[in-house]
Amino acid sequence: MSVIQELHRQLVKKERSATEITQAYLERIQALEPTLHSFLTVTGDRALEQAAAVDRQIAAGETIGLLSGIPLAIKDNLCTYGVRTTCASKMLANFVPPYESTVTAKLHQAGAVMLGKTNLDEFAMGSSTENSAFGLTANPWNVECVPGGSSGGSAAAVAAGECAAALGSDTGGSIRQPASFCGVVGLKPTYGLVSRYGLVAYASSLDQIGPLAPTVTDAAILLGAIAGHDPRDATSLKVPVPDYTQALRPDLKGLRVGVIQETVSEGLQPEVKTAIEAALQTLKELGASLKELSCPRFAYGLPTYYIIAPSEASANLARYDGVNFGFRVEGAADLLEMYTQTRAQGFGAEVKRRIMIGTYALSAGYYDAYYLRAQKVRTLIKEDFANAFEQVDVLICPTSPTTAFKAGEKTADPLSMYLSDLMTIPINLAGLPGLSLPCGFDATGLPIGLQLIGNVLQEETLFRVAYAYEQATPWHQQQPSLAI
Repeated sequence: MSVIQELHRQLVKKERSATEITQAYLERIQALEPTLHSFLTVTGDRALEQAAAVDRQIAAGETIGLLSGIPLAIKDNLCTYGVRTTCASKMLANFVPPYESTVTAKLHQAGAVMLGKTNLDEFAMGSSTENSAFGLTANPWNVECVPGGSSGGSAAAVAAGECAAALGSDTGGSIRQPASFCGVVGLKPTYGLVSRYGLVAYASSLDQIGPLAPTVTDAAILLGAIAGHDPRDATSLKVPVPDYTQALRPDLKGLRVGVIQETVSEGLQPEVKTAIEAALQTLKELGASLKELSCPRFAYGLPTYYIIAPSEASANLARYDGVNFGFRVEGAADLLEMYTQTRAQGFGAEVKRRIMIGTYALSAGYYDAYYLRAQKVRTLIKEDFANAFEQVDVLICPTSPTTAFKAGEKTADPLSMYLSDLMTIPINLAGLPGLSLPCGFDATGLPIGLQLIGNVLQEETLFRVAYAYEQATPWHQQQPSLAI
């Protein structure tokens, strides 16, 4: 039984109240946060008020939904009305949104309890959560290691049991890579399946909100709650939202699984390669047929992404000029100095690096040579995936080439850091759904992630494969040992 289902059972059977459950999570947060720093804001009073409302419903004999009274964590780049939303940046350190994001509004309507807002790389730009202006988050499996990024706070909170599940955002792997590093389930949905209204934009054609959860079932429940058309988001798809839990069954008979050759040949940490090979054998034993496929432009995803994403970031982050909202430098001699000093002091090094890359790529002399060419390569990457899905139902590769690395190990080498997202970026460029789930551990006890890639709107297929694999393996049952 999943964490959400078990808590729901306890509530319905009146074994525990929503207030008792929420209080237990808040106490765990209080005990672990000095070590982990998963949260930037803990909304304890609000959480207890929401839990009390659910308890009143139960006392009145009302039927409650599956998410009623379930304590969740929210990545701090999702706007929450009346609750600080910082994007882990000095630029928005005191920003309190006057509106609610669509996904958090849906969770509130479902009766979920919001425990707080989780840490991230500043404006979701990073692969380790070390770029946060408010300090790094530790990996619960080894506190000397990073939890991945940019949704590192959400992934660490789920892995450490500080929440039942969490929301993150994924622009180039920012849900799946930290899910891999922290040994939890993370899903990036099809682009447009989940509304981006209220998500502070990084790269608008790539960003997508999704769940991080202890089990596949929990992820399926959470996606079902947040997916669906939103007229306030022009990229939102008008498609029906199925009950994803109906796709969860323990066999894969007749399913065709493709292995992307370019991802399992070289450059992998040996233990990652061994774990992926063992996972493929398990899928075969469950009834799936395996086929090696080539996606020849897969490796071009990384350079393509680091032209397109910074270009979009350059445009999206132009609004942070110190005029209308956010941080403003004091004592500037004129408007130009106020602009330049505000942005120089308000943004961190990685954000400034990506703004400069994007502005350069969009400049008159280089637009055709860089940005336009990157968009053409993006189309070729999409074609590779389309060709692959004519032959198979789902694609398999590692989520990350390595397990979690030590904090500070890659901060001086941005290119090495960017390579952490080598396996996840092409999926965002193609707008496809991707899911990471645990498939083993390295010699030091750090989790390894298996990535499943589906065709457009084939989340049900991903959940089916992931659930069957999860039920046949012990990895999701293992928890980090944290002294509290």
